[in-house]
Amino acid sequence: MMEQEVLKGTTTVGMICTDGIVLASERRATMGHFIASREAKKVYQISDTTGLTIAGTVGDAQQIVRAMTVESKLYEMRRKEPVTIKGLSTMLSNMLNSVRGYGVQLLIGGVDKNGPSLYSIDALGGTIEETRAVSTGSGSPIAYGVLEDNYKEGMTVDEGAQLAIRALHNAMKRDSASGDAISVVKITDGKFIRMEDEDVNEYRKTLN
Repeated sequence: MMEQEVLKGTTTVGMICTDGIVLASERRATMGHFIASREAKKVYQISDTTGLTIAGTVGDAQQIVRAMTVESKLYEMRRKEPVTIKGLSTMLSNMLNSVRGYGVQLLIGGVDKNGPSLYSIDALGGTIEETRAVSTGSGSPIAYGVLEDNYKEGMTVDEGAQLAIRALHNAMKRDSASGDAISVVKITDGKFIRMEDEDVNEYRKTLN
């Protein structure tokens, strides 16, 4: 029961860039006012070019990630080609809609034959295709303030990663359920790259 109550608050960010997708989150896991973990994983790899962020309970997150990873691999084995990001978002939406009761907010994004794609999905399976930048979780109102002021069409994943770090950095200063380290993933055609903590922290030093 305790595990299901972890990660009630968080902040995640997703962003469409010219050459790919950026997904990011902070790493604090809370249970009420108690900080349960400072190294919680909230950005997951689903395939070589697909990632998923989860704001919600640990148990639900792990179950969803396992199921989506298996479905992605099965599709590729059967069809001899990777499933599209839109296809994965539909699978995920159907799963949430049929089961109900998951306490999660999700971002799924990556690069496929159609280019970069990003979708936000709520706990009941409602899906929105995002075309710019999006944030979920308890710190999202603060993150959105930074994203809306600074997001520009034509940003590269390197520029997007810096903006995602800035948005999370500011959210962490105001939202008690968000904090500690930041995880950033850059997804381009054929590459799923996790930024090193040293590089993230080096950029954070330049922020107010």
